[in-house]
Amino acid sequence: VLPKSDKVPDETTGGLSTVAVRMPVDPIALSFIKAAGGYVAAPSANTSGKPSPTNFSRVYEDLNGKIDCIIQGGDSQFGVESTVIDTTGEIATILRPGGITFEMLEEALGKVMMDPALGHKLKEGEVPKAPGMKYTHYAPNAKVILVRGEQDKVIEKINELVKTQQALGQKVGVMATDETLSYFKADTVYSVGTENDPRTIAAQLFEVLRKYDDAKMDIVYSLAFKTTGIGQAIMN
Repeated sequence: VLPKSDKVPDETTGGLSTVAVRMPVDPIALSFIKAAGGYVAAPSANTSGKPSPTNFSRVYEDLNGKIDCIIQGGDSQFGVESTVIDTTGEIATILRPGGITFEMLEEALGKVMMDPALGHKLKEGEVPKAPGMKYTHYAPNAKVILVRGEQDKVIEKINELVKTQQALGQKVGVMATDETLSYFKADTVYSVGTENDPRTIAAQLFEVLRKYDDAKMDIVYSLAFKTTGIGQAIMN
């Protein structure tokens, strides 16, 4: 995020005095920008209010008939949202954690800080600096509840909660890992990846959340994940 000049139309910045600039790594996206002959002002390929699509079929599901063309570029590399960094102050500030981690930025930039708004809800009238900071921007229809603690106790507690909610007529899902998948019993149980490589969890997180919506779950219980590296973006 940088201060914008008069050359940047207000329509592209939502009336803010700053503009967010990003450069894709995907060669197809880069070729499209080059063919356009200039800069491209665009949002992500997602509909606000639901988990972001991370593959072509989900983009097609969301946007077919609403836009003129969809270019198929394969699956998302990171899965989670792009990192948003505010560089308008003295210290680079992460507004939204993503695939480029705090540790990577610290190595490149020196001192880096997290925006305080990431830890609490914004006050009435407070304007968010980046998408996803004000409300459940990427939430599924199901209510998602994280359960923290020692793994064996978390597994026991989630199974107990599943039984309670099923007795009340709720359809219940559990988000597990490869290591814990066999320990859960619910209407749907999906593994989001392996605990040994958080990048697998990041890559599959949004797709798994969408699967719960496909299955029309009312509640989804999930293990809490580590908050280091890309885990920060996963937990956000």
